[in-house]
Amino acid sequence: MQQRIFITGGASGLGRALAERYAREGWRVCVADIDPAKGAATVAALAQYGGGGHYLNCDVRREADLQAAADWLQYHWGGVDVVVNNAGVAVAGGIGELPMRDWEWITDINLLGVARGCKVFTPLFRAQGHGYFINVASMAGLIHPPKMAAYCATKAAVVALSEVLAVELASDRIGVSVVCPDFFRTNLADSLRASDDQVAALTRKLVTRARVSAEEIADQVFAGVAEGRFRIVTHRRGYVAWMAKRLLPWRAFSAAVRREAGRMMAPRKAG
Repeated sequence: MQQRIFITGGASGLGRALAERYAREGWRVCVADIDPAKGAATVAALAQYGGGGHYLNCDVRREADLQAAADWLQYHWGGVDVVVNNAGVAVAGGIGELPMRDWEWITDINLLGVARGCKVFTPLFRAQGHGYFINVASMAGLIHPPKMAAYCATKAAVVALSEVLAVELASDRIGVSVVCPDFFRTNLADSLRASDDQVAALTRKLVTRARVSAEEIADQVFAGVAEGRFRIVTHRRGYVAWMAKRLLPWRAFSAAVRREAGRMMAPRKAG
């Protein structure tokens, strides 16, 4: 039987890269997004792989949209094997400057969007006797630099949610992986909300000038899920930093984070 995957935020960035990666392996790919034009372009690109693709307009802030997607998959494809909760946005700024409306916006998408996806698709997975969640978090869910409190909080919560579900759903033959990439080239900065121009410029630079592409991250996710890995940390530098956080005394680690943040925020000298 041909395997089936559903990807939120699947029309651009890592979502599209994952769609193409799975399509190359012959999977049927259902792309969910809020941009119909990009969704259509992604499905058209998937046609070259022959696996079959479909676009559904789906806003992860609406549980009804996710339920409609689950119903469509059940009716037209007889279910789904993997659900990727990938849709996400970015917010940056100091705790005293960032408006609460930005906290609410990012939480509704980055955290509650994942929670809604897991809530809606768990009954379908249970009914069919198997399933797999890929929840896209970030290294910001494991390492927490300054000026990123809202983003880090939502991504850390996705890691925690995934840890709970990996244990809670194991007896139902439902697997879980959580993806924690460092900066990679994507369109995440397009949706960025920032408290000041300096923070916005730095965040955009880190994304647009990253050495690793979305396609490379998709390759690592595909391999990690195939191996059944729970936590997929895609960057060696990020993995080393996470290990340092776990092993070093907090005072030493936090001092290192402050130094690195200061270095990145310092203006470059002319010449």
